[in-house]
Amino acid sequence: MDRRQFLLSSGAVALATAAPRALAQTAGADDARLSAAFATAFERQLDLSPAMVTSLGLDKGARSAAKSQLDDNSKSGTMKKLAATQAAIKEFKGYEGAALSDAQRLNLEVILYSLDQQTVAPAKFGLNSVQRPYRIFQQGGSYFQTPDFLNTAHTINTAGDCEAYVARLDAFARNLRTDTALQRDEAARGYLAPGWSLDLTLGQMKKLRSQPAATSSLVQSLVKRAAAKGVTGDWQAQAAAIVEKSIYPALDEQIAAIEALKPKTAAGDGVWRTPRGDEIYAAALKQATTTDLSADQIHAMGLEQVADISAKLDVILNGAGFTKGSVGEKLAALNVDPAQLYADSPDGRAALLAQLNRDLDAMKAKLPQAFTTIPNTPLEIRAVPVEIQDGASNGYYNRAALDGSRPAIYFINLKDVGDWPKYGLPALTYHEGVPGHHLQISTAQTAGDVPMLRKTAFMSAYSEGWALYAEQLADELGGYATPIDRAGYLQSFLFRAARLVVDTGIHSKQWSVKQATDYMVEKTGFARPRCQREVERYCTQPGQATSYKVGHGSWTKAREKAQALLGDKFDIKQFHAVLEEGAMPLSILEKRIEDRARALAQG
Repeated sequence: MDRRQFLLSSGAVALATAAPRALAQTAGADDARLSAAFATAFERQLDLSPAMVTSLGLDKGARSAAKSQLDDNSKSGTMKKLAATQAAIKEFKGYEGAALSDAQRLNLEVILYSLDQQTVAPAKFGLNSVQRPYRIFQQGGSYFQTPDFLNTAHTINTAGDCEAYVARLDAFARNLRTDTALQRDEAARGYLAPGWSLDLTLGQMKKLRSQPAATSSLVQSLVKRAAAKGVTGDWQAQAAAIVEKSIYPALDEQIAAIEALKPKTAAGDGVWRTPRGDEIYAAALKQATTTDLSADQIHAMGLEQVADISAKLDVILNGAGFTKGSVGEKLAALNVDPAQLYADSPDGRAALLAQLNRDLDAMKAKLPQAFTTIPNTPLEIRAVPVEIQDGASNGYYNRAALDGSRPAIYFINLKDVGDWPKYGLPALTYHEGVPGHHLQISTAQTAGDVPMLRKTAFMSAYSEGWALYAEQLADELGGYATPIDRAGYLQSFLFRAARLVVDTGIHSKQWSVKQATDYMVEKTGFARPRCQREVERYCTQPGQATSYKVGHGSWTKAREKAQALLGDKFDIKQFHAVLEEGAMPLSILEKRIEDRARALAQG
């Protein structure tokens, strides 16, 4: 999510300055001064994050040097970012009494909230993130993130891009060593992932390390893309030399360090096992949901929703002939129905991806029924890279570059096609693609009056809540062709409701991985390996899984309130236009939608 109200340097200036023009015509002096302050703060963020520069597609012109660098993951790098954030907060607070337009006051409120949340982990707990409290785990650390970043975000079009890739391989080796040193320090303070997580981590590290350097995925990503663009040069030899001489020794050191640390990790699976774990979890819940809901409140919410959704599913399943056992058992039987399964083969995986693309195209054709603004940002659907699929999420979304130089990507984990019965796939595509993440994030990125500091700030409850709402909206648009397809959508909701129970169970009630997995299998009917991978993610990323259903509740509540206020004047397209205002905390979202509805009712 990105902002255009900010003046970017060099070649990005045109992109960044196009948006604020309409606002600038009516804004007063305070609006203009605050916009300039926002711009400066955003520039400072870019200065401190080359990875962000690349992710946004801004590594050109005056910022081309960023393409040869990775973020400084050292302690001093973290402190520089914290200091810059705290300085921005101090400056922006000085505008709280200024004469601002309504739009600029909304920007100020949301940006201050977002920046304040960014300070919590480093300032209060000495960690990078309260939602990712471990330095190295099965979905975190340079070893996991950097190869994927280089393969998906770092574009290859010229010899300079290839040289920048090679330079980033050198930086990758340095960051691996920094991660290793910091993990040793944090382990001494009590912050080390559970033993089973470290086992998964070691397995992935060893898989990356076991590849011959010249044919490794790190090298071949460069070689194949350079060849596809006709860029000549001995890139394989250059990259392989760095992998062999720098990256692999750093990986060896990291593997040895994790193996030595693993016996020392505390027993248990939740963040409660760490120093100040209860405080960290409370902060993680606040950050993930953008609410003050307690763990007990969220747990109770989950239990209630699991029961309600299960009752609705039972009606559909009984009608389809699945009448034996609990709802979870009926879903489990449906999940292994041969008619619902793709072949566990390259052809089967290709057929699955082809169906996802057909579902995406069919839903795109329906969007004009519910949206006035529909961005044309391209979206690709890809399988999660094999090297990281053991620890990766089941599905996730990477946004496109701001300038269109790189498409958005919807990833699906195809380690086991048995995880993906056909009836559940449409809902996943509507969640990750359209009208879900892709539509919402692309709308924010192309919106005119939203500052860059807001567009680049991710608020899980808003975005994941929207993506669940999008699954519901797809039902209203006729996106589920059969009752069984609709059962897939309800199962998706059941899955997210169960997360409320499981996440709080793990981190607040000290549930074990087995206890949480048993609950997921029993209630959702998903296969045990899939449920266990999900539970393992929740254990190492506290709070994040609660954001989906809490956010969905706010979106549906806000829509119901708007419909009640407007009656026959309610227009679904006008309601969805709020996406153009960018992500915001749920409390602000609900008030903003109510204010918009009241203004329309009076007008």
